[in-house]
Amino acid sequence: MTDLASYLASPQVSDNLRAYATRAHRNLIGGAWRDASDGARLDVHEPSSGEVLCTVPSATIDDAKAAVTAARNAFDDKRWRGMLPGEREKIMLRLADLVDGHFDELCVLESLDVGKPLSWTKIIDVPEVSRYTRYMAGFCTRIDGRTTHSSIPGDLFAYTLEQPVGVVVGIIPWNFPLVMSAWKIMAPLAAGCSVVLKPAENTPLSAIRLVELCLEAGVPEGVVNLVTGLGRTVGAALVSDPRVDKVTFTGSVPTGKSIGRAAMDNVTRVTLELGGKSPIIVMPDADLEQTARGVADAIFFNTGQNCVAGSRLFAHKDIYDDLIARVADIADKMVLAPGLDPSCELGPLVSEDHMAKVLSYLDKGRDEGAELVCGGAREGERGYFVRPTVFSNTTADMAIRREEIFGPVLSAAPFSDEAEVIKAANATEFGLAASIWTQNLRTAHRLIPEIDAGTVWVNTHNLIDAPIPFGGFKQSGFGRENGPENLSAYLETKAVWINYGDQ
Repeated sequence: MTDLASYLASPQVSDNLRAYATRAHRNLIGGAWRDASDGARLDVHEPSSGEVLCTVPSATIDDAKAAVTAARNAFDDKRWRGMLPGEREKIMLRLADLVDGHFDELCVLESLDVGKPLSWTKIIDVPEVSRYTRYMAGFCTRIDGRTTHSSIPGDLFAYTLEQPVGVVVGIIPWNFPLVMSAWKIMAPLAAGCSVVLKPAENTPLSAIRLVELCLEAGVPEGVVNLVTGLGRTVGAALVSDPRVDKVTFTGSVPTGKSIGRAAMDNVTRVTLELGGKSPIIVMPDADLEQTARGVADAIFFNTGQNCVAGSRLFAHKDIYDDLIARVADIADKMVLAPGLDPSCELGPLVSEDHMAKVLSYLDKGRDEGAELVCGGAREGERGYFVRPTVFSNTTADMAIRREEIFGPVLSAAPFSDEAEVIKAANATEFGLAASIWTQNLRTAHRLIPEIDAGTVWVNTHNLIDAPIPFGGFKQSGFGRENGPENLSAYLETKAVWINYGDQ
């Protein structure tokens, strides 16, 4: 790999972008860019070199309170929710135009931040933010109540109003910081809420840039705020603040449970999108060439740092060995490189700590008796690279099959019949996503309702789009991102009764 200075000299990184990416960034509170109240800062490491890329504030409890105060004031004085819906829609569409206009810049920042291939940020991350912003902008003028006929005698008229819930705290993970920022900002804005965004402290750059673009688009000061820092301090302070009306969190199950408990002290509304251990079910009639490529994409996309990663493969015994060999061949040939390298197919993991965690699971897999087919080791001495790994003949009691690794590690096992694979697929605390690979639609439709998952793909994996709701069953969380279901999470329904009879 390469050192950071040489990497930042890549032709994709302009002088202005290099200066932006490496500068000391600040929090946005009430329209003002501020350092942490005590001046403390955190280092942000570039994953392919392991070197410090920039620094961000380590926000304090006082900073969290100030951000909530700014959002509360902005909501209470109606500077955003009081606008005509069409005006709010125009500002959000202007924001989408700015995302498009800064396309290359955002793609490079996301690649530098997370380490993911630049080619993927151009195909997935930045286009998704533009699409999602436009989709949610359309709801500004489509928030409707309803009228109803009461069964109570008298001259009565009843209707409902949909009103913004209030101050929203959005806490996002490090794996898709730009998309997750959009998910936590745009739906609340469409509903008329104000927002405090807390990005992950190790991948803050694209989130900061998106918030800057919000101001440039015309979102009033204080409506969108951003604080960086540690979850145990600033994150906990945001969640426990009684002036917050809604918390939306994407991340791990343990953190989600902690947030849920803290929010309940104030009966704060919560949306939780948590972990996954998604099964891939391959039936004996599946197209093996298509399926092998699909399995590899399902687990190795974003270096496996994906809540819906297809990390458990169940393939019918008749095609199991052939499929495993094909997937391993794809894995062995994948090019590991820094994200801005045009040859990159698999980038680094996000941090040294996370790499250590993933490597510990590789040791567990070997110790527990799983068959290592390929990978299983760190790549190189610089950066956080781990070879794409396939374990075969895993069993239900193995940690690599039960626990979310969040890395490029596939655990595989054969099955004999549908009843067996349904039981195996559902034998997990998670229920976020699954995919079924078959050429028989009867088989697919028979299996779909049996799988405990918020999303089921057939002959594909990892597809997510703005109009399609996304969320999980069981400990993968509750509530939905995307679709009209997403907007409803930021609205309160008010019932209104009017007696218009003789008084």
